[in-house]
Amino acid sequence: MQEKAFQDFYPDEFSHCYGCGRLNAHGLKIKSFWDGEESVAVFSPEEKYMALPGFVYGGLIASLIDCHGTGTAAAASYRKENRPMDSEPPFRFVTASLKIDFLAPTPLGTALEIRGRVIEIKGKKVVVEAKLSAGKTLCATGTVVAVQLPPSMMAK
Repeated sequence: MQEKAFQDFYPDEFSHCYGCGRLNAHGLKIKSFWDGEESVAVFSPEEKYMALPGFVYGGLIASLIDCHGTGTAAAASYRKENRPMDSEPPFRFVTASLKIDFLAPTPLGTALEIRGRVIEIKGKKVVVEAKLSAGKTLCATGTVVAVQLPPSMMAK
């Protein structure tokens, strides 16, 4: 039996994101897991995510790194506090800053692997560095500065 993804622990009211929300019928439904000290997600883009024939468009790459980064931030916060991911109050993060460097064209028709590493946890901020690869080719890197969801964004 496969472990639950970080995003599977999000409470329903925080599960509608286009990139990682399990309740968004039209979304990407990104799933992130721990692999030692790194987080990992795998996503196989469909042809509809094409930039040019045979290649993924950059917006999808940014979304994958973004949502994997915020999921990693939540999981790292639970880990830091030695709490189970289904404990209250929930940790949910949003993006304060996203920087992407595109290093090589990203091919369609192959699974993409996103690996994250927590660089900093300070107060309500978590910084995650990510690498997106297609096979052995490093296609993009990114830095996500994630902050805990502000009260003004919480469902009422």
